[in-house]
Parts: sequence; structure tokens; C-alpha cells
Amino acid sequence: MHTVLAASTRLDLTLTQQLFVIALCALTAFVSHLALAVFNDGVRPFMLDFIQGRAKRSATTAVSFGLSAGFIFGLGAPMALASGVLNPWLLFLPTDILGILAPRKWAAPLLGGAWGAVVVFGLGGANDLAHDLPVDFLTAMQQMSTPILFLFTLFPVLAITRQFGRLRGGLAAALELALVLMTMKLWPKIFAGSLAMAAGVLLLIAFAVRKDLLQRKQEQQRERELGQAQAPAQGQPREDSGNDPMASLFSGSALRLRRHLPLFMVLGAGVCVLAQMHIFGGGEATSFLIAKGQYSEAAQVDFYRMFGFIPLIATTALASGAYGTAGFTLVYPLGYVLPNPFLAAVAGAVVFALEVLALSSIGRVLGKLPSVRDSSEHLRAAITETLGLAILFGSLLAAHVMGGGPAILVVGGLYLLNEAMGRPVVRMAAAPAAVVVGGALLNVLHWLDLFTPLKS
Repeated sequence: MHTVLAASTRLDLTLTQQLFVIALCALTAFVSHLALAVFNDGVRPFMLDFIQGRAKRSATTAVSFGLSAGFIFGLGAPMALASGVLNPWLLFLPTDILGILAPRKWAAPLLGGAWGAVVVFGLGGANDLAHDLPVDFLTAMQQMSTPILFLFTLFPVLAITRQFGRLRGGLAAALELALVLMTMKLWPKIFAGSLAMAAGVLLLIAFAVRKDLLQRKQEQQRERELGQAQAPAQGQPREDSGNDPMASLFSGSALRLRRHLPLFMVLGAGVCVLAQMHIFGGGEATSFLIAKGQYSEAAQVDFYRMFGFIPLIATTALASGAYGTAGFTLVYPLGYVLPNPFLAAVAGAVVFALEVLALSSIGRVLGKLPSVRDSSEHLRAAITETLGLAILFGSLLAAHVMGGGPAILVVGGLYLLNEAMGRPVVRMAAAPAAVVVGGALLNVLHWLDLFTPLKS
């Protein structure tokens, strides 16, 4: 594994790939400027005030920067340098900010394209420079891959345990462990956690749907027992839904997004083609799988991860009138496995069109499935928790490779200092950022003849 990753961390993009990344960054900044789509889920709820003129462009830019900067510099850049694969935190979070910041329509794509150029040209130079340092912290950061890939496998187990109790969680854990061991034994070339994650997510969805169906059946039974007297009262909200301000807002947001359907189709085509080029990974685990050439496994990981974000993206889009830059992220796994960029462009455009057209229907369905909505929240929390532990553990492994105990002291100390200071860098990004800053500090100490790096 180490050899393959070491060979893959150079950001060697072809001219076509470089120009495509620049063009896509220009497009995403333009879409952000129009307040049609942003990548950061935390920024999307603030877009309604911006769209309706209650918040100024400068204030919305400040919100976007505050919620995104830590992920850009603490997670996006270190992950790209460590894996040699671009990611959405590095590409799309900055174009969120630049698009909102731009005072004119024509300025937004220029700023976005400029950021894309910084990434494709500047990051490669930084990568080469870092690999030539006495303390090669980028190669050391590849130690994060194993904890991320294997601990990430457990996120469905955590979600099941939190939502449906310890018994079902324990059964899910036993099933996942058995599937991991079976995959390693029978299919050693396949990512060991792929089948386990599939089983875990399917179990969670099955438990949630079963609970919702049982609850609806019980409600219908109670309605029949109460008689027909309450039927008109229960039907009244549906008849007066046109006077419901939330229903009116949702329908208005969906209509706003549909009016820009051609632009969304171009955006979907672009993101899907980027994934098809295999220079981009949609998540932490996916980036390392793409770097190793395990594209089908990467597609499975991002496909399962998608279920945790569909309700969040759909509801925030309907509430704010701004969609996600990557939609429901289904274009990621599609792009990884499609054989050529032309098919990816068509598939991405079709998928985005269907997603935008189906937003209202998805919102109504989610309204009838409260347990499924809860499952998505538990999935997101579990993803954050498993990746947080994996990234911290992997960062400490990277520190150990860089310089043993003294390096662990520096990297771990920076992480703890960030915690003590109230997390100016978000927790998930703090550990990789600590490796980069710690690596730079250890190089300075080496040049001062105060530190000797470990020999690999």
C-alpha cells in the first residue's frame, strides 16, 4: 500500500485536466455568485436572506469564509497533498467564498478560475518542494490512509446503535466484522470495508423504513378507532397548504432552481467528468482509494455516504433556494466508474436534472418518513465521529514516522492547543493542519541542528 500511495502523491495533471479544473472552478464560483448553489451545507441556510436582500454580500461572504476556512487549509489542502488527489474542500469551498465575494457576474468566474489555477499549478510545486525537505511530512501523512479506510467502515454501526439501541448495533458490528474478514480472505484485492459498509447502510435504512411503516399503520388504526369525525380536521392542512408559509417557501425555492435547470445540468456534467478523470475524490476515504486506483470501491464508499446527506441537502435547498454544488453527490460514484468523460458528462447532466426536478417530491416523501430523516442525521454524526478519530490517529502515526516522540509531542501538542483555545481550526481539520505546521517546524529545527528526522 505504501509504495502505491507514494507513487501517487505527485499532483501530475495533464494540460487538459488543468484547464478543466480551472473552468469548473470558474463555473462553481459563478453559480455561487448567483446564489444558486454552494458546497458548504452550513452556508446554505444563510443564502435565503442573501437571495431576498436581507443580508449584504459582504456579510454573507464573511459567514462563508468563517465556516469554510478551517476545512480548506486544515483538511482540503493537506489531504490533496498527502493523497495526490483533489477534493471538494479544496476546490468548491473557496469558490463558494469567491463567488459570493465577487461584486459583478463577470468577476465571479474570473476569481474562481484564478483559484483553480492556484490549485493546479501552485499545489504541484508545493508538493514537490515538500517531498524534498529533510522531514517529508507529506509522505508521512500517507499513514492516515489505513485508519481512515478501516474506521470509516464503522459509521453505519454507530448510527444504528444510536438510533435503534445496543442490541441491533452489536449485531451490525458483528456482521460488519465478519464481512471485513471474509472480504480480506476471499477477495484480497477488494477494499475490505466495501461489503461491510453496504450491509450496515442497508440495515440502517431497513430498520428506519420498518419503524416508519409501523408507526403509520398504528396511526391509521387509531384514526379508524376514533371514527370519521376527525377526518375533515386531518385533511384540512392539506387543503390549506397553499396558505402555509413553509409550503409556499419550499415551492418557491423549487421553482427558482428549476428555472436554472440548464445551468445545473452543465454543473452536474462538470462535476461528474472531474470524478471520471480520477484526479478527484469526494471524501477522505475516497481520496486514498482513488490514489490506489480502486475506483469501484471508491464509488461504493461515496454511494453509501450519500444517504447521510440527501435529507440535509434537500431540506436546506428547499428552505433557502440554493442547491448543493455537487447535488446529492451521486455524480461522484457515477463518475468514478464510467469509462469515458463523454458518458460522464451526459450522466452528470441527467442526474442533476432529475435531482432538481424531484426536489419537491423528495421533500414530501421525507416529511412522511421521520425515522429515515433521523437516520441521515445519525449517519452524518457517525461519519464525523469515525473520521475524526481516524484522522487524529493517522496524524499521530504520521508524526511518529516523521520523528518519533518529539514529533508526536509537537503535532499532538498543536492539536491539544487548538482544543484549549476553543477550536479556531475545526476539530476534523486540526490534526492534518498540525502535521503540516509541525512538519514545517521540525524542518526548521533540523536546519538549526536541533532535530534529526527518523530514517525511513
